[in-house]
Amino acid sequence: MPYPPDVDMAYSIGQLARAADTGVETIRYYERRGLMPEPPRAASGYRRYPDDAAQRLHFIRRAKRLGFTLDEISALLQLQAGGQRADIKAIAEAKLEEIETRLDDLQRMRATLQDMTQRCSGHGPVEGCPIIETLNDND
Repeated sequence: MPYPPDVDMAYSIGQLARAADTGVETIRYYERRGLMPEPPRAASGYRRYPDDAAQRLHFIRRAKRLGFTLDEISALLQLQAGGQRADIKAIAEAKLEEIETRLDDLQRMRATLQDMTQRCSGHGPVEGCPIIETLNDND
């Protein structure tokens, strides 16, 4: 989806990268993935990005920090351009459920590691070490 022709093209790719605190190659990658529209080129052949391109990059980076995949971000961007709140909410709820599952897994891992380290004196030979024995257990 290209930028509208009446949009002011304010940034070179380097300027956009600095404005959005990201790399030039990241911007090109997002263009290849369809997250960033490929901008028109000036007569010089250089890409010229509109003012709102930096905002779009900030949106992508924030969504990534919240754990959304690039495919999910693409869906959110498409919905932002013309979708329903219910669809956006469904994506966020699915991500929240995924995060809750990962948190449950991490809490179980934490409890197991706490138990293993509490049972280990930290002294003596490796033989009989409760941590090693637990890791070797086939249960």
